[in-house]
Amino acid sequence: MATEIKVPVLGESITEATIGEWLKKPGDSVAADEPVASLETDKVSVEVPSPVAGTMGAYAAQVGDTVQVGAVIGLIEAGGTAAAPAPAPAAASAAPAPASVQEEPAGDLTLSPSVRRLVLENGIDPTQIKGTGKDGRLTKEDVQAAIDAKGATAPAPSSSPAQPAAQAAAPAGARKEERVRMTRLRQTIATRLKEAQNTAAMLTTFNDVDMSAVMEARTKYKDLFEKKHQVRLGFMGFFVKAAVQALRDVPAVNASIEGDEIVYRDYVDVSVAVSAPNGLVVPVVRDAQDMSVATIEKTIADFGKRAKDGTLKMDEMRGGTFTISNGGVFGSLLSTPIINPPQSAVLGLHRIEDRPVVRDGEIVIRPMMYLALSYDHRLIDGREAVTFLVALKNAIEDPTRLLIDL
Repeated sequence: MATEIKVPVLGESITEATIGEWLKKPGDSVAADEPVASLETDKVSVEVPSPVAGTMGAYAAQVGDTVQVGAVIGLIEAGGTAAAPAPAPAAASAAPAPASVQEEPAGDLTLSPSVRRLVLENGIDPTQIKGTGKDGRLTKEDVQAAIDAKGATAPAPSSSPAQPAAQAAAPAGARKEERVRMTRLRQTIATRLKEAQNTAAMLTTFNDVDMSAVMEARTKYKDLFEKKHQVRLGFMGFFVKAAVQALRDVPAVNASIEGDEIVYRDYVDVSVAVSAPNGLVVPVVRDAQDMSVATIEKTIADFGKRAKDGTLKMDEMRGGTFTISNGGVFGSLLSTPIINPPQSAVLGLHRIEDRPVVRDGEIVIRPMMYLALSYDHRLIDGREAVTFLVALKNAIEDPTRLLIDL
């Protein structure tokens, strides 16, 4: 008796997803609640658990297929042994592929198709590599690091007559192209960003901020902070607190346009861009106006960890009123971020670098950061945008203002 694997409920307004990868092959043993497939939605990747213990049966959907919530995507066979896999086509059996390609690496490991291909092409033993993915799973980056460490290169395919001509060794100096299907998340990002450009009257204004005071405070208190709160003291806690204060002074930046109305809010839900395997995701720090720096840092650290693991929930990425994106962690000096509708503004942070500035008539070296505020000019005037950035700059350059609410 086989049990159906169905697409789970994915959250409010999410009705479909794309099969990202199968984590189990037909014939693999599966424990109850063990992930067997990964689905890509508009926002995150979601793992589909097995409803029962048994053996992975046939797939009802393939990687890249779009499936609806509740659809059957595969089967779990009862017992410890599944039906034998379907035989290969007769034409293929006439001339089997070379053993080096036919052989499955490490049968007790769960490898995604892209990782398995990389392992086979480079003759890497996956059991000798420590995985950094969820539950210790190997990622492409893990395998590539092992290849680089060995100085290995992909072996040229055998010249067996049975091999397709497309797999023949490329001539020296030949140029190659690789076509990779866009993930559902990347397609959604592309669509939403283009819609934002087409809809909003976007404008970006800039300022810079002297990070000396915040860096000194962080250096002085980071050890005590981490000991007390079990989280590192970063810069985002300061910037979120400063943004909350500036948004209170300039409420239009925290507002949005709905039809012919402007919606003002007495709360601040800050969307914070964090890096995930398939791109940036933007979870929301809700009611940031009521949070301490420690609570903000803990929340963001948790988001970052779960974004990497692919365990963020849909509801955690809805409803932000203002976005902060820190391109500085990737080395960005200056950018013009794109707003995230229906929000009306996004703050871009950038790398900190020593620059000469004038203080009290003297040229001195200070750790400076450029700030960029992109905003919807239909709602926010230039005066309001500049006022917001100046308020933020003042709070960062004199963090005492955050304590005494100035």
